[in-house]
Amino acid sequence: MIIPPKLNRGDKVALIATARHISKNELLPAIEVIHKWGLQIEYGENLFKIHNQFAGSEKERSDDLQKMLDDKSIKAVFCVRGGYGTVRIIDKIDFSFFLNNPKWIVGYSDITVLHNHINNFGIGSLHASMPINFKDNTAKSLNSIYNCLFELQNNIACNPFPLNKFGVAKGEVVGGNLSVIYSLLGSASDINTKDKILFIEDLDEYLYHIDRMIFNLFRNKKFSSIKGLIVGGMTKMNDNKIPFGKNANEIIFEKTRHLNIPICFNFPSGHLDDNQSIVFGKESSLMVSEEIVELKQ
Repeated sequence: MIIPPKLNRGDKVALIATARHISKNELLPAIEVIHKWGLQIEYGENLFKIHNQFAGSEKERSDDLQKMLDDKSIKAVFCVRGGYGTVRIIDKIDFSFFLNNPKWIVGYSDITVLHNHINNFGIGSLHASMPINFKDNTAKSLNSIYNCLFELQNNIACNPFPLNKFGVAKGEVVGGNLSVIYSLLGSASDINTKDKILFIEDLDEYLYHIDRMIFNLFRNKKFSSIKGLIVGGMTKMNDNKIPFGKNANEIIFEKTRHLNIPICFNFPSGHLDDNQSIVFGKESSLMVSEEIVELKQ
């Protein structure tokens, strides 16, 4: 696995939108943070375009991503927000230059499409908060982005959770948003979980659909050979009038409890203000004990 080079002050990074549209006012707090990190910003030509709910047409969004991937002076590409739409452009992208000149792709949620796709090329990426969220993120969340990009290391510790399974695992971390992982099954962007530490999180889903997706991943053997499982924020879940009977964590636990691996829940990554960064593709160590949960990268 190739991990892109670390950033240095003075480097140039790109801001693009691969999914939902955004305004410049919404980006101002993030622009200030990125400048404080000593980075120059290159804005996608179509960054502020609007086409229905998207940040421009598929051609405009794919053109911006393609240009930034092919520009050797750009050291990282920040996807400014998620929503939906990255899957509509992924097959339009030529990754030839990127494969020989890897750079950081930064984002989460809908950006799981990019994370999973380029992980299959053997290139790491950064699951991290996006500029739309910077104004609400904790200092720890923003510091974790800096640590991953500038120091190539970041350790995350969190409190134990009643459903956790104790143990230690070593392996590359892969995954992202559960709904997106589920939607990519069987495609060229389908993630390989063999001997990996799998991370999942989600937002605003019905509990029965969480159950459906977990069963689908199970039947596709995505859990059968993983080294560990990290369950991040399962945020703002919905239920029907007739209750499903389990919450999201309990649904996941029911289908994975038999696995002889460390499993942790309520990990601080995902659709959370305290969204801490995880380098996908990097060899990592996960420890789940009675006292603490720790991911070392």
